Amino acid sequence: MSELRVRLRELCTPGPVGKRIGLEVLAVGVPLLAVLMSYPPQPWTLPVAVVACLALPLRLRWPWLAYAICLPALYGGLGWPPALVALFRVGMCSKRVSTAVWAVAGVFVTVQVANQFNLDEPLANLIVSAMFSLVVPAGPAALGVLIRLRAELTATLAERDAARRAELTARLDTARADERARITREIHDAVGHNTTLIAVQAAALAATTTDPAARQTAEQLRHLAKQSLAEMRSALGLAGATSHNGYPDIPTLITQARTAGLNITYTPTDATPSPLIGRALYRVIQEALTNAVKHAPGAPIAITLTRDTTRILTTITNGPPTAPRPDLAQSGTGLEGLTERVTTAGGTLTTQPHPDGSFTLQATLPAHDPTKVAPGPPTSGGSQL
Repeated sequence: MSELRVRLRELCTPGPVGKRIGLEVLAVGVPLLAVLMSYPPQPWTLPVAVVACLALPLRLRWPWLAYAICLPALYGGLGWPPALVALFRVGMCSKRVSTAVWAVAGVFVTVQVANQFNLDEPLANLIVSAMFSLVVPAGPAALGVLIRLRAELTATLAERDAARRAELTARLDTARADERARITREIHDAVGHNTTLIAVQAAALAATTTDPAARQTAEQLRHLAKQSLAEMRSALGLAGATSHNGYPDIPTLITQARTAGLNITYTPTDATPSPLIGRALYRVIQEALTNAVKHAPGAPIAITLTRDTTRILTTITNGPPTAPRPDLAQSGTGLEGLTERVTTAGGTLTTQPHPDGSFTLQATLPAHDPTKVAPGPPTSGGSQL
């Protein structure tokens, strides 16, 4: 019920001075004017009523104190104007309806005690006076209670609405998580099955063939299939799956690519980037090699890594294709996904196609983990995927 407490605190505590001046002028000035315009039945009643009016600002912090100061003025006969204002505040800030009832009863008793000295009045006048002293103070007190109850109801409805929204959000998150888990299982079952078959058939080929070149190619296919399966499991977040490809694994990646027939020139640097930056560098080179295989078969590839005090620059350039392009499915999102990965690591990615058919990809990454991620639009100037 934190919101309810905040609402009641706002309701029963004074606001900024500038916002209270006009209300206080009315709350104090109108009762004071009514008292000054009245005829005092006793000489002492006027100053007591004036003191009660001037004490009304105390109701903002101590409603019951202002109410108590008004009781002597009620006894004197001129305390009705300030007492009505104090009763409204007491009703608004009372936590229970019975509290406001006791405040009205106190006014009734005070007035009746004062009227006991007027027993010579007709009985009808005494009955009307008793009804007046009961009904009139009940009005502002009841109004204050109604305002408080309305604030409580509003706060309760707001809390229930917030709880309902939180429950709906939790249900949506659960549904999304279940759907992601289902998609993950389907991807793993379908792709993993086919990848496993490739690895098994490659192993069988390596075991049965007598051609050394075919055996080497089959072993490489088996290794690549197993590696792809491990990376897929790691990307899908499956339990027990780990993939730590990073900067130290770049030479192995290039060796595998050379074994597959790519003409690669690799110029490394003595950088020792963090795991985050190292994984981004690995993926940049891996995607660039895949891009070159798809769109520039047979072209020489030059990979150069340079480093200064704040950044690591990776430049991958492939020449124009020297063989027909293979008929491979093209998603068209490789560079966009790579740009997102580089941007997440705090770097930038640029691509530049050349008129002769060659292509250059440059990734600039911080030498250390970025202190913050600066999201931005993709900076790729061309696309081959």
